[in-house]
Amino acid sequence: MRKVIGIGETVLDIIFRDEQPISALPGGSTFNAIISLGRAGISTGFISETGHDRVGRLITSFLEQNGCPASSVCVYPNTKSPLSLAFLNEKNDADYVFYKDHPNDRLEFVYPDVQPDDIVLFGSYYALNPVIRQQVKDFLDYAHERGAILYYDVNFRASHQNEAMRLRANLLENFELADIVRGSSEDFEILFHKTDASAIYRSEIMFYTKQFIYTQASEPIELFSNGGFHKQYPITPIETVSTIGAGDNFNAGLLFGLIRDGVTREQLEQGLTELQWDSLISSGQQFSAEVCGSLQNYVSPAFGEARKKELGL
Repeated sequence: MRKVIGIGETVLDIIFRDEQPISALPGGSTFNAIISLGRAGISTGFISETGHDRVGRLITSFLEQNGCPASSVCVYPNTKSPLSLAFLNEKNDADYVFYKDHPNDRLEFVYPDVQPDDIVLFGSYYALNPVIRQQVKDFLDYAHERGAILYYDVNFRASHQNEAMRLRANLLENFELADIVRGSSEDFEILFHKTDASAIYRSEIMFYTKQFIYTQASEPIELFSNGGFHKQYPITPIETVSTIGAGDNFNAGLLFGLIRDGVTREQLEQGLTELQWDSLISSGQQFSAEVCGSLQNYVSPAFGEARKKELGL
């Protein structure tokens, strides 16, 4: 079976409401998507780093429990694993504070096996960080040469806004490597001071890759693809418990759809039909809506079991 390999950060998410902690669980943008995909029956791999402490052991154990080998997670001795404090507001959206103690990041890992039409998910500051950029770029080049589909989730936080210009070359390299780019309105407002999806696609994306998905919270998703294809997908209003992981699980759902529907890199390059895109975006929305109904960062095991049936497992 085709597999999804993620590369990204790991953290322990501590969630607050009304200034009081209400939940703590392993997280990280790519990590959340990989856990959901594992629960949905997709073969997964994960490249990351963590500290040699109780939190690090919790994170690697959680990966293994959800069907993802932790063999490519670099464990740093004498360091503490990162923490993320997420403060929910009245709309259940989160404001974040991050704590990290990796003074000498070096990201030493064994490359997982990559086959044609496997999928590599990468993004966030992790995919731009100059300290580990060369190791990340080398693996992305390797995966591309091996025929994998590369999916880039921009996910650029305001806390790194002062680095935007310095990181631009890495950002553009990521655009060029990616077969699909997804970003939010917040990402592109921070990076380019632009909020019009069509203008962003024309000026910043289409020169590098044709497949672009623009999300904007409760406003319609905008899709741009080969041959000038552009479509909006409305968001169905739902009652949310937490929006943490909503974008991560949209990614998971879309990648699940790529494998379920048998979409290859060659098909992406040639251009998908409207019906194919409808199916992929719908899958992304289903995963995202599911995770917004709980304090978890990933889809529930029951939701995952139902998706396994779609794969014939």
